[in-house]
Amino acid sequence: MSTVYLVVGIAGIFAALFLCMAAVTLSDNSARGISKSLAVMQAFSAAPQEMRDELQPSFHDRVLTPLMDRTLGVGKKLTPADFSERIRHKLELAGNPRGWTTDRVTSLKFIGFVVALVIGLVATMLFGLSLLPSLAVCMLIAVAGYMAPNMYLYQLGYDRTQKMERALPDALDLLTISVESGLGFDAALAQVARNTDGPLADEFARVLQEMQIGLGRGAALRALADRTHVPDVRGFVGAMVQADALGIPIAQVLRVQSKEIRTKRRQKAEEAAQKVAIKILIPLIFCILPCLFIAVLGPAGITMFEAFSGRL
Repeated sequence: MSTVYLVVGIAGIFAALFLCMAAVTLSDNSARGISKSLAVMQAFSAAPQEMRDELQPSFHDRVLTPLMDRTLGVGKKLTPADFSERIRHKLELAGNPRGWTTDRVTSLKFIGFVVALVIGLVATMLFGLSLLPSLAVCMLIAVAGYMAPNMYLYQLGYDRTQKMERALPDALDLLTISVESGLGFDAALAQVARNTDGPLADEFARVLQEMQIGLGRGAALRALADRTHVPDVRGFVGAMVQADALGIPIAQVLRVQSKEIRTKRRQKAEEAAQKVAIKILIPLIFCILPCLFIAVLGPAGITMFEAFSGRL
């Protein structure tokens, strides 16, 4: 028995030594792993922003982009055949927002339809509506979600059109002065694009770029007219194309166009001022006059009611 105890004791000693060595080794490895992780984190935090963006993609790149790619095929089946051409035209009117393409709009329409349908179902369940009202509400909300990207693009195009319409008179004045001072039309257009801001300056810069890559002046100006719904811009483009084709002095045409657009702008301001008296009638009749009648005739009405009530 003593021999068995001796063997067991020696084995226990060796086992204890082995466990101690393993624990020390594991602690060293874990410490080294932690130190390596800390070093990687420090190097990542000290890395340039471009490298960090590449190593750590955003939520949009990890989730939204694959989701849009998967829903693209279903979205194309739900849209008409000429949908891509119409959306491309709307994107042109909106100034081609960054990241917006026809495929992305198609995917967003399907995603908006599904999300809006789910929201409609949840809302009808919370309010406890019956079957027919629930179907009507869900369909209306789903259609609104399906049309939401189109409405957003329409609003962008409308705002951009308004900015171009407001900036056109000043841009034409600067263009006229530049041409009359001796610059050519292309140089004057570059001067306007360089010294002004906004969508009109961007369109002038695009016209110059198209002319530099080989497109004719008339074709580049007609493309500018196709990318906007501003009537004054279309009139300006038509006058410039005609002057270029017939050899009419551009400075004279620009001066006439500038004067005409200034006159139209003043007439629009006068027209808007004349409409104020008509537009104010609705809030005056339905909002201001009832409150005024209540404030003025209310005490008299209460007194008369109390007097007649006392007689009765």
